Amino acid sequence: MKRIVIFLLLAIAFTSCKSTSTAVSKSGTKTESKKENRALVNTLIEKATDNIGVRYKAGGTTKSGFDCSGLVYTTFQSESIQLPRSSYDQAKIGKVIPLNDAKKGDLIFFKTNKSRQINHVGLITEVNSDEIKFVHSSTSKGVIISSTKEPYYKNSFEQVNRVLP
Repeated sequence: MKRIVIFLLLAIAFTSCKSTSTAVSKSGTKTESKKENRALVNTLIEKATDNIGVRYKAGGTTKSGFDCSGLVYTTFQSESIQLPRSSYDQAKIGKVIPLNDAKKGDLIFFKTNKSRQINHVGLITEVNSDEIKFVHSSTSKGVIISSTKEPYYKNSFEQVNRVLP
């Protein structure tokens, strides 16, 4: 656990150093680091959504089956980003942000089945004015894309975390 925290702190430090030294384009609208971040987010979403249709498997982290946190863990690990293994611990990483500030690439957390603690996670794939879509592994349907408009997720929503700069 200490190794993960140290890795994340170093990753944040190096990322923030890089972003401050990146030149702004002539239009002044985008920096290279923002482009790199957008590319990373798109890669993570692509890797996660490549698993749509894979069955649910408790403790699963492979194409033979994923649980929700296993999908997120494996997706980020594919880009050398270390996250804790459980959704409960993943919810402690990064910065909790308001739902209306959510962006693609953020993690969305839920307390499902009347749980008292976070027990479900997804990776946000799309944000519209009144809806957030996220890829996750559902116990009944495996890896799918769901929406915060669905009553089950609307009623069990807990928080959004930004783990990428």
